[in-house]
Amino acid sequence: MEGLNAQEQRELQSRMEKKQMKEFMTMYSNMVQHCFDDCINDFTSKTLGSREEGCVMRCIDKRMKGSERIGNRFQEQNAAMAQSGALPGR
Repeated sequence: MEGLNAQEQRELQSRMEKKQMKEFMTMYSNMVQHCFDDCINDFTSKTLGSREEGCVMRCIDKRMKGSERIGNRFQEQNAAMAQSGALPGR
């Protein structure tokens, strides 16, 4: 963000925040759709059965842990690249 004036920095920050929110909402929507497709199969009741509820909880837990693990690996890679001087602008 060096070389940008204060207004440009605020605009860039705002755009980055909107992009992150959009990416989060897309990820969340995909997770909900995936877990619904895999776990919900009884449409005769308004509530989830115990089997469906357990499936949904395991599905969401698994996807959240996977996402967290991927995020951690990206951070590790980024830190290693920064340390070795491989990142631009460093």
